[in-house]
Amino acid sequence: MPLELPEAPRLVLDAQLQPIVGSSFQPTGFANLGAAEFTRPGGQPALLVESVQSMANRLEEVGTEPATREPIALLRDLPWIAVRGADGGLLTSSRLEPHRLASVYVREARIDGEAGIDWLVARLGLRPKTPLSMPEIYRTIFQLDPLCLLHGVFFSDKKFSGNPKVRRVSTAVIEAHGVAPVVSGGLKRDDVQFTTSEQAGAEEGYGFVPFSRTEYVADEIVLSASLDLHQIRGYGLGGAETRLLSLLAAWELATLLERPLRLRTACDLELTSLRVRKPDGFVLPSAADLTAAVADAIAAVSFEQAGERTAVWTAKG
Repeated sequence: MPLELPEAPRLVLDAQLQPIVGSSFQPTGFANLGAAEFTRPGGQPALLVESVQSMANRLEEVGTEPATREPIALLRDLPWIAVRGADGGLLTSSRLEPHRLASVYVREARIDGEAGIDWLVARLGLRPKTPLSMPEIYRTIFQLDPLCLLHGVFFSDKKFSGNPKVRRVSTAVIEAHGVAPVVSGGLKRDDVQFTTSEQAGAEEGYGFVPFSRTEYVADEIVLSASLDLHQIRGYGLGGAETRLLSLLAAWELATLLERPLRLRTACDLELTSLRVRKPDGFVLPSAADLTAAVADAIAAVSFEQAGERTAVWTAKG
């Protein structure tokens, strides 16, 4: 019997996490800001452990082979655009770029002998002084890289008339609640040159350099995630295409939760419990079950060009 996802508007879950080593953890940090501390309604001190943006990247990463930076075997037959140099080496792709299909490396590459941006404009059916045909745009994106319909894409160049935009289907964040700082420090040693000078100082890496470090403990660490199934159904694709996208979104989330969550050097977390908040009574299938379902769903969809479509990029000048 095929695996089925609920006909609910959202799939929402909360996963309880804990540090694997000790009880403290290193949160995400931001330039000129540091750790993102905040106060929850009710006055509880809280902390952003992993941002929505970073979690989007981690969900995408489960479909990429780290060594080759190409899609894993399960996703190899899904359409994607590989941006390669003149020597054929992989530079980046619609799976690796922050703007995915709308990346400057895709826009300024040559695809099927044509400038990438002109090729995209024609494929998307964009015309000046003409309303966007979003159903046509969704169908085109699905044929070029269906994962862009899960992780979002924004065609913001001036040549993209109307600037079509697709928001993310998958949203996740990791927060820590009831937090307190753990302040410690350390010393970078130099047993070769004990003293520094103007020519050989700390900026060059010489000498003994003390440093401070702030980590945190928390009453609880929660990964919250939402899959917008209503948005997927709203693309107006066929039943097989809609099923594939829904299963892919659930597969990414289940795979991420079942893997080691080592977010940073001193932030290694493990799953302790999982609760599906919406819809009531639904249980997230295992990554193994979803892998088999995704493989069947890919085989049930027809693509005009499966697998890699090559874009050749050459550096300006």
